[in-house]
Amino acid sequence: MCGITGWISYQRDLTEHRHDLDAMTATMSCRGPDAAGLWLAPHAALGHRRLAVIDLPGGAQPMTVQTPDGAVSMVYSGETYNFTELRAELRRAGQRFDTDSDTEVVLRGYIVWGEKLVEHLNGMYAFAIWDARTERLLMIRDRMGIKPFYYYETDDGVIFGSEPKAILANPVVAPVVGRDGLRELFSGAKTPGSAVWEGMREVRPGEIVVLDRGGLRRHTYWQLRSEPHTDSREETVAHVRELLDDIVRRQLVADVPRCTLLSGGLDSSALTSLSQIHLASLGEKVRSFAVDFPDQDKHFQAIDVAPTQDTPYVHAVAEHVGCDHQDIVLDGAALSAPEVRRAAVGARDLPIGIGDRDNSLYLLFAAVRRHSTVALSGESADEVFGGYPWFHDERRYAETFPWLAGHSLIESSGQLSEDLRPVLGLGEHIAESYRAAVAETPQLDGETGLDQRMRVVSHLHLTRMVQSLLDRKDRLSMAVGLEVRVPFCDHRLVQYVFNTPWSLKTFDGREKSLLRAATRDVLPESVADRKKSGYPGTFDPAYVTAIQSQSADLLRAGHPAVELVSRERLVEATTGPAAALSQQQRMLLERTLDLGAWFDIHRPTVKI
Repeated sequence: MCGITGWISYQRDLTEHRHDLDAMTATMSCRGPDAAGLWLAPHAALGHRRLAVIDLPGGAQPMTVQTPDGAVSMVYSGETYNFTELRAELRRAGQRFDTDSDTEVVLRGYIVWGEKLVEHLNGMYAFAIWDARTERLLMIRDRMGIKPFYYYETDDGVIFGSEPKAILANPVVAPVVGRDGLRELFSGAKTPGSAVWEGMREVRPGEIVVLDRGGLRRHTYWQLRSEPHTDSREETVAHVRELLDDIVRRQLVADVPRCTLLSGGLDSSALTSLSQIHLASLGEKVRSFAVDFPDQDKHFQAIDVAPTQDTPYVHAVAEHVGCDHQDIVLDGAALSAPEVRRAAVGARDLPIGIGDRDNSLYLLFAAVRRHSTVALSGESADEVFGGYPWFHDERRYAETFPWLAGHSLIESSGQLSEDLRPVLGLGEHIAESYRAAVAETPQLDGETGLDQRMRVVSHLHLTRMVQSLLDRKDRLSMAVGLEVRVPFCDHRLVQYVFNTPWSLKTFDGREKSLLRAATRDVLPESVADRKKSGYPGTFDPAYVTAIQSQSADLLRAGHPAVELVSRERLVEATTGPAAALSQQQRMLLERTLDLGAWFDIHRPTVKI
């Protein structure tokens, strides 16, 4: 896992811009604390920060292979889980290897297969290849978009990076956010390809972006497809388990300490149990970590997506599995610390967090990093297997994104400033985004009724919602140099379960029936039967009091963040009793503080 950046310019001599590449690369030192490297040619410059996970002595980047016709250079971020098999195949094709790294496997795979390299890869990755033989750049992102990848097209080339901050460090790029960017910030529905910053885009999941002297072109090499599912229930459950066993085995490969993130829910508990089974065969024991809060028993409040506390279930799994477990306990003072919020917002480059849950995730990752370099996470199981409450109630029929159904938009609740509300038109923006997303859903001939609708709902989650969650997890973990792997995003599993009829996904009348059936034998009964409960938040009154005070400070200072929200409602939220604050008021305080940190870090120019 690493951070990559680069600059292609057909009209400049980039060997004279080492300082700019140094600055771009330095922004990603947290993503790669182990090493840094630059490679410069007249029209191409590549930068890399390395987090060493595979082949610690080797695998330095940027990596170059000299061919009879010219050099081919690459910067690579991520992991290719089937690199051992691919190396053997490439050796049979005549390739010789100088390292044991997966990076060299990917680079030499390009030498042999060209763009068709992507058909061979199983993993999470974002990489750029400069082919001096044709003066062509390829930017490639994994199928599910696990690893981030951004680019900014210029008059004579492109600037790219793992994160927007790397691109914004280039003097050619100005930190500007316009109306479309603000709509992305406040709508709660991510548009694939959008990067919020003007002129910047994301490489979409499963996409190859090619640049040469003729310009920039994009094409999709992988996307979800609809096909008939002919396996029986028993065959389906068995195949899901077979896939999970293989995925976990592959994703535990590392030359550094690894662990699991354990919440006591079905997803993370299944991964922890399967990890322990595999590691026990190697004479090892899995480590696990969970987040908790002081006096959570006293302050806890059940909500739709988090109806139960995690800790009792976490401890039940740890005892059942026999893993080496540790709770990371975070108090209100730590969660409300301005430097923590600044770090979390700075990691994501945008004020689109979810308050204390981003802050606590950042602190959890920082604590885990002191013990492990790689962690397995249950992220995306809800999107793949249908775990959220709105998969199972009337919200699934709503003519909008189901996770927004039944919730007041920020504009309708009056939280945006009076000047901003009519300009953005969030309602119509979300409606247009929804229609575009539905139109992308691959249909299956003959499918009707609930199965047809749930195919749409699943596709919305797998192409829209999961992108926001994967980006959040990557950015907050890599901010502290922790590599988080997401087994449930293996494209083989996603494709298979996507085409499983809804009646099979809910055959026991509950959410995530297939996952529960495939892993029940390795779980405590209480966990196997636990109702879906999301990542926990704090209910510590001290935290709420602190964010009220900090928001009031922004009001008094006339901070530019305040200009984007309703001053009247912010005054109400900062002066009322902390215990009486509504969820909307707390959300407004969180949003205002995130905006404040964002303005302080990036000094954006906002064009309304």
